[in-house]
Amino acid sequence: MRYLKKATKSAEGNSKDARVVVEQMLEEIRVGREDKVKELAKKFDNWDQDFILTEEKKQELIAQVPDNVKRDLEFAHKQVSGFAKAQRDSIKEFQVEVTKGVVLGQRIIPMQVAGCYVPGGRFAHACSAIMSVATAKAAGVPFVVASTPPRGTHIDPATCYAMHISGADVILEMGGVQAIATMAYGLFTGKPANILVGPGNAYVAEAKALLSGSGLCGIDVFAGPTESAVIADETADPMTIAIDLVSQAEHGFASPVWLFTSSEEVGKKVMELMPKLCADMPNPEVPLTAWNDYGEILLCEDREELAHWNDIYAPEHVQVIAKDLDWWRQRLVNYGSLFLGEGSTVPHGDKCSGTNHILPTKKAGYYSGGLNVHKFLKICTYQHIDEQCNDVIGGAASRLSRVEGMEGHARACDWRLRKFYPNREWDFHVYEHPKY
Repeated sequence: MRYLKKATKSAEGNSKDARVVVEQMLEEIRVGREDKVKELAKKFDNWDQDFILTEEKKQELIAQVPDNVKRDLEFAHKQVSGFAKAQRDSIKEFQVEVTKGVVLGQRIIPMQVAGCYVPGGRFAHACSAIMSVATAKAAGVPFVVASTPPRGTHIDPATCYAMHISGADVILEMGGVQAIATMAYGLFTGKPANILVGPGNAYVAEAKALLSGSGLCGIDVFAGPTESAVIADETADPMTIAIDLVSQAEHGFASPVWLFTSSEEVGKKVMELMPKLCADMPNPEVPLTAWNDYGEILLCEDREELAHWNDIYAPEHVQVIAKDLDWWRQRLVNYGSLFLGEGSTVPHGDKCSGTNHILPTKKAGYYSGGLNVHKFLKICTYQHIDEQCNDVIGGAASRLSRVEGMEGHARACDWRLRKFYPNREWDFHVYEHPKY
């Protein structure tokens, strides 16, 4: 492998400064509760209204959404919710007797409360509301709190409508660290979240990570800047590749975009096109900075080497524009979501194709997929062991406990053996039960 273009900055930015700020904010909110949240909302968003969106105000905002926008959001909801329900149906409760009389099983228990954060900085992320809220509801979560930053005197109307059709039980007009902490602690609602999901800026990401690390709740994934990669062979169209890379560099100044190609001709043509396409954007400085600072083009010998380097980078999004798409689908293992063929582009998944766009970044694809219904579910096991099976299970557990040096464990098994089989002789080696 060699680079036709290499990044000048690391995509793995140091979040130490953000973490220090967020740690202090979270501690202040933990102590000051609702009053501190009000203070922070006034400071950062100039917000002094109620945070919980009333039904009356919600309907006023929904009335502002054009009918064609509503139809598109409804289509996106149908796709995302349909795929999420299929995911839910793919996992079953079951009960099995591996050994006669030893009944083992699993239950699927939805989280009781989910907190869904919907970012609202440079863009109004209405589709992100569907990704989190609709997926939680498809999982069977009975109470969903959705929060998004206000824009002036209210939240974005389209985002409000997306939250509404997705089934949010409470909508908070609130953003930033204070929103994450509010959902985690159950402030203003009395409903602490079991899990926090959704993308956000560096401060939101750190807040989620810190609250999860404290044991207060779970999170979906640690979300850094958006990452996208295209894998291309000699059959790929350079213009398609370049347009798609620019579409993802649009996310922010620090959003890496990468091309892994086995064709030097394709790589050089993409490198030639990128500055021109960035310059043609409404906000050219954003994609151009992301490309100049973080963009890379890797030239590889063959498809095995392409796959190897993709799995080292573990991109959030991976597009494959190459021959033999089934081979790539089977071979690639580290990524957030996969887009196969020239007919697939990341914006399809970002908006409405149906797979979730809340995905792992910063190489979290090594160990995690993206947001899905399973994130909102607890898979809990149970067992019922018949008394007459204790000679098998209890005897083995007793002996294994002593192998591990755990005498208390062994005695709990021994007690049942003596109680259930009073006429049998047992060789407990070192212990005789007292007469209670």
